[in-house]
Amino acid sequence: MATEVTPYGSGSQDKKQQVTTMFDKIAPIYDLLNGLLSLNTDTYWRRRTIKSLADSSPKTLLDIATGTADLAIEAHKQLNPNKIVALDISPKMIELAKKKITKKELAGIITAEVGDSENLRFEDGSFDAVTVSFGVRNFGDLKQGLAEIYRVLDDKGTLAVLEFSKPTIFPFRQIFNFYFKYILPFVGKMTSKDPKAYKYLYESVQVFPDYEDFAIILKEIGFKSVSWTPLTLGICTIYLASKD
Repeated sequence: MATEVTPYGSGSQDKKQQVTTMFDKIAPIYDLLNGLLSLNTDTYWRRRTIKSLADSSPKTLLDIATGTADLAIEAHKQLNPNKIVALDISPKMIELAKKKITKKELAGIITAEVGDSENLRFEDGSFDAVTVSFGVRNFGDLKQGLAEIYRVLDDKGTLAVLEFSKPTIFPFRQIFNFYFKYILPFVGKMTSKDPKAYKYLYESVQVFPDYEDFAIILKEIGFKSVSWTPLTLGICTIYLASKD
């Protein structure tokens, strides 16, 4: 398999543009499919990710690839920071995120906006913590996106990444691969407006540098104290890293 995959293959759009198009298409059913296809385990994964930041008690937090802002809302619930910026490259996702934030009466604390993870508008050292859930796989340039995160983090700031990974335990690895390769794309095709989106999900997980390989990349960027914790037998993994 190629070292990089895109939702729609080669064409006039680069990966970043294709990812934007893909998420705009699936935005209306995104939350429903997340819960359905993960059997609602995604809620537990987000809770664990935010809990991993409890000791650092961040007061300012940037949530990149926020989707419909579920991780940002969980961050408010657990950490109660003064300010959260929820950012996503998909305008349709941000529309839904704003509605959810307003409904929960959190508009004074959580700000949702369209933005590019590889070209953040924020000044150096703007945030105590940065989170990314199921988003780093979709960066057009992984190292550039991580370098931007490093730049906007405070000197004592922490990065928490939640990302799919490849299980290693037999026979769960084989069951997981079958589900991700065949069942999940089929369900996605039947329920979403973009049947290629969930095929891309499987392919992008296969080529993503997970576990130690991702930790090495984080260290190359300059992050310190890099650690990772697999969840649910390795379906996904929490990566923690500090700037100092």
